[in-house]
Amino acid sequence: MIESLTDRQQAVMEFLAGAQPAMLDLLQRIVDIDSGSYHKAGVDAVVAELRGWLVQHGVSCEVHRNETAGNCLRAAVPGAQAGKPVLLMGHCDTVFPEGTAAQRPFRIEGDLAYGPGVADMKAGLVVNSFVLAAFAQAGLRVPLVGLYTADEEIASPASRSFIEAHATDARAVFNGEPGRPSGNVVTGRKGAMFVDCEVTGIPAHSGGNHHEGASAIEAICRKVVQLHGLTDYESGTTVNVGLIKGGSSVNTVAPWASASIDVRYKTTEAMEAVKAKLAAIMGQVEVPGTCGHITQQRYFLPFVQSAASNALFEAYVDSARAIGFAAGGEYSGGSADSGFTAAAGVPTLCGTGPVGGKVHTADEWLKVGTMVPRAQAIALTALRLSR
Repeated sequence: MIESLTDRQQAVMEFLAGAQPAMLDLLQRIVDIDSGSYHKAGVDAVVAELRGWLVQHGVSCEVHRNETAGNCLRAAVPGAQAGKPVLLMGHCDTVFPEGTAAQRPFRIEGDLAYGPGVADMKAGLVVNSFVLAAFAQAGLRVPLVGLYTADEEIASPASRSFIEAHATDARAVFNGEPGRPSGNVVTGRKGAMFVDCEVTGIPAHSGGNHHEGASAIEAICRKVVQLHGLTDYESGTTVNVGLIKGGSSVNTVAPWASASIDVRYKTTEAMEAVKAKLAAIMGQVEVPGTCGHITQQRYFLPFVQSAASNALFEAYVDSARAIGFAAGGEYSGGSADSGFTAAAGVPTLCGTGPVGGKVHTADEWLKVGTMVPRAQAIALTALRLSR
């Protein structure tokens, strides 16, 4: 028993204390659903599974429908008193293609669980759901809201407005990305830009009239050298051209080429600077007769820790200590939706889901024994914030 909690607050902690079997049951049900970012039917199925479970446990739910991307879900403790809500946030999509869940379904070996998206971040969705249910079952009418989003793995083009609309008046945000293998939570993240670009050229027979052509492949390769030159490890900005396509045949001067670029940065100022440089490079004409342009650009904002976010972290650390485990904070080069809420000025803490590792791979794992204590740490911190 934790001192200073009311009977209803203590009931929240007790509900979670005995929840591991039920947590694993719900986790298996959603891990065994393929829900890649572009697989709307799969994401919708995960949302429907979670909504059904939440409603069954007394949580109010509202589906936010998207035409092409998966649906989003807002869940809330019913009858909550007025006041700024605490948000529990998480994404329902994974990076894995259809058929993956059938190939390697959810399984447990010892204290580790495996399966596509088991840590990133279906276990975080389960933990958030159980915290909401614990508050509802205990009859605590505090403003606690869960946001379940559709497309974080591709920078949340359909979910960002949904997140930002609900973050404007929030007291705090817990983003249920996986806890680090060290057991730490995440107190800062880089932002990311995913850019698709294309260069057009002039086709010509590579033997008969090579001189009449303008190679889009040559042009884009020259741009790649410049783009990679924007990497600055001291400032934390990195640029990586990860994909290139181009040409129509081996004996034709290439009439087109395309590239996909990953850009990372630590601050919004760095983001704007590299964005301008990238646009300038794409506008240059290195090979006469060619023309380059950006076709698509999606981006995450960086999660820069503020004094208010640091205070939220310290409150979480204190709650974890009261429950019986230690949690530190660490910086991540990966990006997440927590950047949007932090940029909106909301105290934010990321990586509050159960501990996991090797995410985005076939060896992704989750430490089962961290599900209950991590849920209790979120709940206790939210209880203390509500006072």
